[in-house]
Amino acid sequence: MLKSMTGYGKSTVETGESKIHVEIRSVNHRFLDITTKMPHALLFLEERLKQVVKSRLARGRIDIFVTIEAEELVAKKIDVNWGIVNQYITHLKDIQHRHDLTGDISIDMVSKLDYVFSEKEMENDTDELKVALLEAMDNAARQLVEMRAKEGQELYEDLEKRIAKVRSWLSSLDERRPMVIEEYKERIRTRVEEYTKEQIRPDETKILHEVALLAEKGDVTEELTRLQSHFVQFEDTLSMEEPVGRRLDFIVQEMHREVNTIGSKSNDGKLTEMVVNLKSEIEKVKEQVQNVE
Repeated sequence: MLKSMTGYGKSTVETGESKIHVEIRSVNHRFLDITTKMPHALLFLEERLKQVVKSRLARGRIDIFVTIEAEELVAKKIDVNWGIVNQYITHLKDIQHRHDLTGDISIDMVSKLDYVFSEKEMENDTDELKVALLEAMDNAARQLVEMRAKEGQELYEDLEKRIAKVRSWLSSLDERRPMVIEEYKERIRTRVEEYTKEQIRPDETKILHEVALLAEKGDVTEELTRLQSHFVQFEDTLSMEEPVGRRLDFIVQEMHREVNTIGSKSNDGKLTEMVVNLKSEIEKVKEQVQNVE
């Protein structure tokens, strides 16, 4: 089943007095690129969250956002650096005695000295938060996959219509080819008659020779055959269960190559117009394929 690379999932799980919110956003990318933004206290779960994504998706840029509503996820503690304090006081007293200074060493003075106090984080028990986070992540990832599948179905239907339209243009182009040869034959005959003013009867053999040269020069039979083969491959690939975005992109590139060759061989205004329409529609197919996983 075709899947899009664009999707969104969101989930909130409550645990105790805390709420964990997980949002996952997905957009196009050549490979699977995962980034996370989450509280520092839960960074040890970052790889677990990425594994949830890797087990379900093959391509896309995935952004995971985790936010937590909690009174105190990380508590903080103030410590006194007693070793530093003791050294400060000892040295201050030495200075006082050596220079015969007066005055007392006050608490106000000590509290303003550098490195007397230090702040430390005391991580609370995160087991419950871990369970809740993984549950929220699983829910959000499931929503994301469902949205990508839904959009993938829409992509499938759109691509089917566009390929049918391309086939129609190609059929019209193929039907036009014999007419081009006949019209060219008539143009040669008319031009010869105009130049000779009907004094000389046109040599039908030479006319046919010129027409044959034109037909050989503008022969696109091989290109049309390969294009038809590409269409079959494209439609077969659409129905595969595995991720097919890269394969479809390659097939579309080959379609472009064949159409460009047909255009370079074209010597008829209407054929050129049809080639332009073909290229335009294939370009639209290519744009849609960029969204396929």
